Amino acid sequence: MLKPKLITTLQEGYSRSIFLSDLTAGLTVGFVALPLAMAFAIASGLPPERGLFTAIVAGFLISVLGGSRVQIGGPTGAFVVIVSGVAAQYGYEGLVYCTVMAGLFLIALGLFKMGGLIKFIPLPVITGFTTGIAVVIFSTQIKDLLGLHVGSVSETPVSAWIGYIRHAHTIDPTTAAIGIGTVILILGLRRLTPRIPGMLAAMILAAVVAALGDLSVETIASRFGVLPRGLPTPWFPAFDFARIRELASPAFAIGMLAGIESLLSATVADGMIGGRHRPNMELVAQGVANLGSVIFGGIPATGAIARTATNVKSGAKTPVAGIIHVLTLAALLFFFAPLAGRIPLAALAGILVVVSYDMSEIGRFLSFRRAPRSDFMVLLTTFALTVLVDLIVAVEVGVVLAALLFIRRMSEVSNVGMVTRELGEDDDEPADPNAIGSRDVPPGIEVFEIQGPFFFGAADRFQDATHFIKKPPRVVIIRMRHVPAIDATGLHVLREFHIRCRRNGTQLVLSGVHAQPLVAMQRSGLWDQIGDQNIFGNIDDALNRARDILGLPRVARPGPFVPTVAREAAGPPGE
Repeated sequence: MLKPKLITTLQEGYSRSIFLSDLTAGLTVGFVALPLAMAFAIASGLPPERGLFTAIVAGFLISVLGGSRVQIGGPTGAFVVIVSGVAAQYGYEGLVYCTVMAGLFLIALGLFKMGGLIKFIPLPVITGFTTGIAVVIFSTQIKDLLGLHVGSVSETPVSAWIGYIRHAHTIDPTTAAIGIGTVILILGLRRLTPRIPGMLAAMILAAVVAALGDLSVETIASRFGVLPRGLPTPWFPAFDFARIRELASPAFAIGMLAGIESLLSATVADGMIGGRHRPNMELVAQGVANLGSVIFGGIPATGAIARTATNVKSGAKTPVAGIIHVLTLAALLFFFAPLAGRIPLAALAGILVVVSYDMSEIGRFLSFRRAPRSDFMVLLTTFALTVLVDLIVAVEVGVVLAALLFIRRMSEVSNVGMVTRELGEDDDEPADPNAIGSRDVPPGIEVFEIQGPFFFGAADRFQDATHFIKKPPRVVIIRMRHVPAIDATGLHVLREFHIRCRRNGTQLVLSGVHAQPLVAMQRSGLWDQIGDQNIFGNIDDALNRARDILGLPRVARPGPFVPTVAREAAGPPGE
C-alpha cells in the first residue's frame, strides 16, 4: 500500500498523551542525531553542515512520507566509505548525481512494488559488508583520534595502518586524551546511565574541556570554519548525460545500501513495537528524501537503525516523533551553530570509533563459522571486498552472490524423477492418496514427477532425468502437482521435451498443473502445442488419457477421490 504511515496514524486518532510521548522521543533523538550527523559528514570527507542538512531535510521527508511508524532517517555509517570515495574522485557535484540516480532508483523500486525483494538479500552478505564498513570507518578515524601527522589517510585499511605505524611517534597526547576519553565516557555512560545520550554528553564535555583549558587541538571551526545557521538555497547541477553513465555504478550501490538499510531498520522497529511497516512506501520515501537531501546540500540518507531504536525506547508512537527530531536539529543549528565550531575533531572521531564497534556486530560475524560453508564463504568474500577493494564492488558482488546462493538453494529443493516402476508404493508419502504406487500403470507409459519450482536452476535436472529414457514409450506423463511456479526457462525446456516426444512418436500428458504454470503455458502458446486434451488436474485422469492412446479400457477413480489440483486451478481440461 502506497500510503504514508503518518496519514494512517493521524486517521486512527492523535491524542495529547501520544503527542507527549512523541515529543519526548523526538527531543531525545534530535540531541542524539546532532553529533552523528556531523561525524558522518566529516568521515566522508565533507563539511559537517552537509550531515546536518541531510538529517534535517531527509529526516523530515522520511518521517512524513515513510511506511514505518517510528523510522528515523538521516546520514549513516553505511554510506561513509562510498560517499568519501565518490566525493574524492568526482567531487560533491558527482555525489549529487549519484544520489539523485539512487533516489530515482528507490522510487522506481517502491512504485513497482519491489520492496519485498530487497529483504531476500541473505544475512551473510549484509553482515559481510556491514562489518567491512565498520573496519574501514574505524581505520579512517585513528588519525583524528590520536592527532597523528600522517597527511591524508589512505583509502584502504591495510595501507592506512601501515602509515599509522610509521608515524606513531607523531601522536599528540592532548588530542589522544580527548579522543580516547570520549570513547571511554560514551561506553561508561551507556553502561551506567543508558538514558543519557552518551555521544552528545561526551561531545559537549570534550568541547567544554578544550575551550576552558585552551587546549591546542583541532576543532570543527579550525578545519571547516563556522557552521551556517540555516539551510542553503536549493541547488541542482546542470544535466550531463555523460556523467550519468559514468556514475551509474556507484549510484546503484548507494541505492541498494539505502534500500537494504532502511528496510532492515524498519524491520527492527517492527519487532520492537509489534507493528508492520509498508516496504514499498518506505522505498518511495527514501528515494524522495535522497532527492531532497542533495537539493539542499546534503548527502545520501537512509533509515538509521540506532537512532530508530533510540526513538522507540524513548516512547515514540507515530512519525510525529521523527518530525520533532528534525525540528530539534533545526533549532540547534540555528541557535548553537557558532558554538558547534568549538567541538574537537578528536571527540567526533571517538564517536565514530564507538559507531564502528556497534556496526561491526563481531559476535554475529564470528557465529557464521558454524554456518554452512557456502554462507561463510559469501560472508568472507563480501567482507574482504569491502575492506581490501571497494564498497561498490562489494555491494555488486554481494547482490550477485545473493542471487546465486538463492538459485542454488532453490535448485536443491527442486527435483525431477521417473517414478514408473522405478519407485514402489513405499517410496511415496505413506498418507498420500495420490501415490503412483497405488495406481495401475500399464506398460508403455512412463511417469515423471517434478518437485519444487520449475525454473532455470532446475532445468538441467529435468533434462538429465528425461534423457535417461532409452526406449521411447508410447506415453509420458509429467506430474506437476508440486510445481507452484514455472519460468521462461522451464517453459522452454518443457517445449523442447514435447518436440522430442513428438519426434519419437510419444504423446506428452501433463498432470496436476497449478494456476501459475497453467497461465504461463497459455500465454506462451505451450498449452495449445500440447493440447488441452492432454493436460489434467490429477493423475487418474492423466492415466485414463494414456489408456485411451494405448487402446486400453479406462479405470475408475479410486475412492475416496482426492483431487491434486482444484478445478479452478486446473481449468477445463481436467474436469
